[in-house]
Amino acid sequence: MLTFIYMEKNNKKLYYTTAEVANLLGVSRIAVFKKIKSGKIKASKMGRNYLISKDQLPEIFGEKLTDRQKHLITEAVSKTVKDYGETLRLLGQE
Repeated sequence: MLTFIYMEKNNKKLYYTTAEVANLLGVSRIAVFKKIKSGKIKASKMGRNYLISKDQLPEIFGEKLTDRQKHLITEAVSKTVKDYGETLRLLGQE
């Protein structure tokens, strides 16, 4: 393993291997490869291996919303308020 690629000077990881991400997610390496192939996980190819940037982890774990997810949430909230606005207002008074 090429440690200098994975580490910063202060020993913090910049990149994770597919095996490390699989371990963090609790899934198989094959599942991580499938997510890379489908574009759900962005990765860089280094030789025969893929490296996942540390910056991608919040998105992978669902802690960071994509623009599409934000748009879908906004649409859902707008529809709910439109359809159930009066009910929500009454519930808020209780």
